[in-house]
Amino acid sequence: MLTGTTELALRALIYLGLSEPKEPTPPKRLAETLGCSPTYLGKTLGLLVKADLLTSVRGARGGVVLARDPKTITLLAVIEACQGTLVGDFCRPDKVKEIGIPCRFHEVMSTLHGQVVKVLSACTLAELLECPLPVMRGKRGAVACKMKFEGAEALFNAARAR
Repeated sequence: MLTGTTELALRALIYLGLSEPKEPTPPKRLAETLGCSPTYLGKTLGLLVKADLLTSVRGARGGVVLARDPKTITLLAVIEACQGTLVGDFCRPDKVKEIGIPCRFHEVMSTLHGQVVKVLSACTLAELLECPLPVMRGKRGAVACKMKFEGAEALFNAARAR
């Protein structure tokens, strides 16, 4: 369901949210930390800037910073910034006058689409920052997690100490 670009965007936002940098984070340093191509990350960060989720700062001390409070950045906003608007491709019950009664399959798909949008709209970056890594038997990060990056545990522990 999520593209690699969306997963990378989430990892970048988690890094920026946990580190709370006072200075903009240079994309090159962010790419090294996340273990990805600087070019690919640059393209991904551009999508987040365009969606007003990040702010880009130019210059020798430039980089990116969160444009908004993590409580206002929803999973839906991140996904739509990277993948486009979530559109249900089905007969819509609100068009009943035009099409008559929608088929049952498309009625179910319409309901599913509505629920997906509702769930993604309800989850924020702030919630992801509360538990960015899996917790297993008293150890953090004991399994392969797509949100994990170099230094994630140390950042999380430092953020919790603040």
